[in-house]
Amino acid sequence: MKNLSSWAVIRTIAGRELAAYFESPVAYVFLVIFLLLAGVFTFTIGGFFERGEASLGSFFGFIPWLFLFLVPAIGMRLWSEERRLGTIELLLTMPVTIPQAILGKFFASWLFIAIALALTFPVAITVNWLGNPDNGVIATGYVGSLLLGGTYLALACMTSAITRNQVISFILALILCMALIMVGFEPITDMLGRWASPRVVEVVSGFSVLTHFDGFQKGVLDSRDLLYFLSLIGFALFTTGVIVRNRRAG
Repeated sequence: MKNLSSWAVIRTIAGRELAAYFESPVAYVFLVIFLLLAGVFTFTIGGFFERGEASLGSFFGFIPWLFLFLVPAIGMRLWSEERRLGTIELLLTMPVTIPQAILGKFFASWLFIAIALALTFPVAITVNWLGNPDNGVIATGYVGSLLLGGTYLALACMTSAITRNQVISFILALILCMALIMVGFEPITDMLGRWASPRVVEVVSGFSVLTHFDGFQKGVLDSRDLLYFLSLIGFALFTTGVIVRNRRAG
């Protein structure tokens, strides 16, 4: 019964947070920008027609970079806004535990990202209309995109708990997410390979989201990639809990 009650609290918080997104024009602006950029990157910059193949490789190839700026913008307000308005004290005096509050806020924002991804369905329909793509690969790419978005979001949640300034939260999250990209970015690994052994390069690149997202792009569901993303999400949310608890104690 206690577990059921805990999940009911998390769902209530998540529902409140998700509704708050759509009460503001910011959510709609984000969705429009995301969908426009997704279309531009897929069919124009990504060279969809030049590839001569029915796939969403160009779409998923840009997702890590597209999410790099958009997801921290979603997550920067999660705790910063509560601290700025002074409502965090009110929230934490209610019969809600810190993990419940963190999970509720995180799941609401993650669901918002899932909605944004779901709204790109015209892209998948267009590819199916133009050719015969492997929809299993497309589905796996969406799963990887959702996990990638959740990872960026968890990091943004953590940085949001550090400061009440949303701009600082955004910048910190951007730096962390960029670092996770760059350690596996090919120009960086090539440069590292000039003076380090292949084993060192492999270990370093193993920390990159690009390395683990690549399998999803190819339609491969590898348990190691799943564990990587889920571990990062868990670590970032745990760290968020430590920060919020310390802020509360202080």
